[in-house]
Amino acid sequence: MEYKKELMDIIINDEMIIETLTIVKNLKLKDCWIGAGFIRNKVWDVLHNKKTISLNDVDVVFFDESNISERLEKEIEQRLNEINPQLQWSVKNQARMHLRNHHQKYSSTENAISYWPETATAVAVRLNLNDKIEILAPYGLNDLFNLIVKPTPNFNITAFQKRVNEKEWQKQWQNLKLADAFLP
Repeated sequence: MEYKKELMDIIINDEMIIETLTIVKNLKLKDCWIGAGFIRNKVWDVLHNKKTISLNDVDVVFFDESNISERLEKEIEQRLNEINPQLQWSVKNQARMHLRNHHQKYSSTENAISYWPETATAVAVRLNLNDKIEILAPYGLNDLFNLIVKPTPNFNITAFQKRVNEKEWQKQWQNLKLADAFLP
């Protein structure tokens, strides 16, 4: 519970994140969240006393089985780019991602997030209808706030090892702890 409040405080105190959450909320997509590196990097930056967010892209995820075309995702990305072209938007309908990832069919955004690579990455947030922050974290927030990098139970270990090597996160966030049992 302590980490939930801490994450909410981090989000509330970042005007850019609140603005981004508001933009996405106004799209009114089903089961829609912002997650992955957008949230993880912000928390890691705060825990490393960095002043600016280390942002690659904004991962917008939603779950809508009525239209699983990539075209819909591109249309949403285009709309987001028109609203805020300073951000690099990445929109994915989790109702179709099981096909790309060769998994069983996902039942919701939360179920899909449980297949994301790392427990610290499997976190998403949104503003609800009352503009209150909601958090989706199938594996909790302990690893995120304790700077632990380990794979989710549903992610391929070889792919995880490759991802960790390519990302070189420890160069940017020196206090990260890589789960030794999962490294080559």
